[in-house]
Amino acid sequence: MRAIELLVRFRSLLVFLLVFACGLSFPQTYPVKEVDSLLKAGINCIIIQNYSKANVIFTKLDHEYPSIPLGKIYLAATSIAKSYDYAEEYDAYLIMNNLSIAKDMSEKLMDTANANIWYHYFDALAIGYRAYYNALNENWVTAFSSGLSSVNEFNNCLDIDKNFYDALIATGSYKYWRSRKTEYFNWLPFVSDERDLGISYLEHAIAKTSYNTYLAELSLIWIFIDKGLYAEAVKIGERSVQNAPEARIFKWALARAYEDVDTLKAVDTYQQILKSYGDINKTNHVNEVVLKHKIAQLYYRMGKYNESLNYCNEILSLKKLNKYASERLKSRLEKVKSLADAIKEHSK
Repeated sequence: MRAIELLVRFRSLLVFLLVFACGLSFPQTYPVKEVDSLLKAGINCIIIQNYSKANVIFTKLDHEYPSIPLGKIYLAATSIAKSYDYAEEYDAYLIMNNLSIAKDMSEKLMDTANANIWYHYFDALAIGYRAYYNALNENWVTAFSSGLSSVNEFNNCLDIDKNFYDALIATGSYKYWRSRKTEYFNWLPFVSDERDLGISYLEHAIAKTSYNTYLAELSLIWIFIDKGLYAEAVKIGERSVQNAPEARIFKWALARAYEDVDTLKAVDTYQQILKSYGDINKTNHVNEVVLKHKIAQLYYRMGKYNESLNYCNEILSLKKLNKYASERLKSRLEKVKSLADAIKEHSK
């Protein structure tokens, strides 16, 4: 039981390490101009949720540059990002097939030129996405093992070039969250507290690179939220949203930061996110329920019980949730009902 609890505690580590730090990041500048251009365009499409265009771009990358695994890695990345964003089931075959092929390709490339930093970078990404995918599916043992392997490959990049800032972001995120999730063991001689070092890596990367600024900032937002430094998190979040206003991933983080600084702004930001989905999630309602529940909780905190109850009733009136949504939302729906009952009791 204790082992399971410890594995669950690493969930945030894997998510922040792999999706925020390396998962959607630009490589610094890939030496082939067209590859670099396609990567930038495709990753920008992922960030602004244009997944169909991202697929077209990464398919082109895969077809025109079949000797490198970037196309396959980012086709898997796009599929993961889309399903995560839309709260849909994952296309397991597409994801794992592309990542397995990419991993094999990376290993063969490293065998031919082990000092090539990009080959280690390919390997780190392929392993990292596999870890992230397994974490999302709660396969914790595999996820944690792969996550550590991914970090080791990023460290190999730093051994080759200490200024390879993508690796600084990944290892900085890892160092913080590894220390955070094992803080109760920091008194042991082989478990050190590297939270401050992790933050310094991220701040250094932000100052030195234009490609990864947004994603390093995103990692710092969540770190500052974790540390209770909400004003600092809001400051970075507002800047990120201003620079990438269409990107939901930044608004989710900013909304969470606002919760402990300005409740009305948190509500407004969650409502913006809800509106941005439009009719996308009408088939499973997962994001709709999550966002409306968050808004209902915030209204309840402010003493606006009627507004809170209205959102609860909207959630509870949803009918015919599909099996996937029902399983995902079971616990949350129970909490929504409890909140509605508490409001009704308060109003008596």
